[in-house]
Amino acid sequence: MYIRQTTTQRKSDGTIYHTYRLVESTRIGNKVRQHTLLNLGSQYPVPREQWGVLTDRVDDILHHQRSLFSLESDIEAEAQRIAKKLIGRNREYSAIHEEQAGSDYRTVDVDTLQSSNLRSVGVEHIAYDALQALELDRKFAALGYNSIEQAAAIGTIIGRMAMPGSERSTHAWLQRESGLGELIDYDFDQCHLDRMYRVSDKLLKDKDILEAHLFNRESLLFNLDCTITLYDLTNTFFEGTARGNNLAAYGRSKEKRSDCPLVTLALVLDSSGFPRSSKVFAGNASEPLTLKEMVESLSTSASNPLIVMDAGIATEKNLTWLKD
Repeated sequence: MYIRQTTTQRKSDGTIYHTYRLVESTRIGNKVRQHTLLNLGSQYPVPREQWGVLTDRVDDILHHQRSLFSLESDIEAEAQRIAKKLIGRNREYSAIHEEQAGSDYRTVDVDTLQSSNLRSVGVEHIAYDALQALELDRKFAALGYNSIEQAAAIGTIIGRMAMPGSERSTHAWLQRESGLGELIDYDFDQCHLDRMYRVSDKLLKDKDILEAHLFNRESLLFNLDCTITLYDLTNTFFEGTARGNNLAAYGRSKEKRSDCPLVTLALVLDSSGFPRSSKVFAGNASEPLTLKEMVESLSTSASNPLIVMDAGIATEKNLTWLKD
């Protein structure tokens, strides 16, 4: 499959113009024949250097294959448009309808079934159901998120669950592969990438409120005891200089990358493994000194909470403070 440019001269005035066609080569015996699949018109906007990428993507769509690489949005949209037209014009098969007396049955040749723009919906449905059970969508509304921000926030969160990646990759997944938009009645094709970044910033700003809300809902749903059972830290590194991150600092990397700036990640879990609180510390933070800040930030009704930690945090000073 390829795009062919044809030069034509009008008989009336001798004007030369170009037309563009989507052509496929087929072998018949010992000969190769070309036949036109689709007339693309005389003013085709896709640059010639993108023709190969475009036709490869059309072929992927027709054979229900995912693209290995993210394409520009206009190329992806044009590939979807062409594939849809080709499927609609397929006359090779026809459905066989057979009515039986007294019944409304139909006989279908399964080889005639065609589909385009396939979307996943299974994991999205489960994740969205859990999100609603936790009343996270209602919390977004209570925090003042408008309908578009709510959709972007839900897309960001479920995207992290179903297909973990950056805002950019999540945005592409929502537009090209996921059926989440149909579930929440929102067209993610209308959602600009910048909105995904902005809603991530907003979620981070509301992190403490959202974490408290989630744990309260989980406690009600699963009848959890408010007991701290695990506190631990790890760190991760930046490949670049991370000059825009005030917490990035050099320290001892648990991934053997002490040559890179780090940030320290702290997490508190309850006895059932549900996260209670999280925090990002500076990359050179002293792990034992973070315990008091994290524990005091949690309101707990447990009169005698149990705290489990590793040896790096269980210093004599921390043990004395916990006992007191």
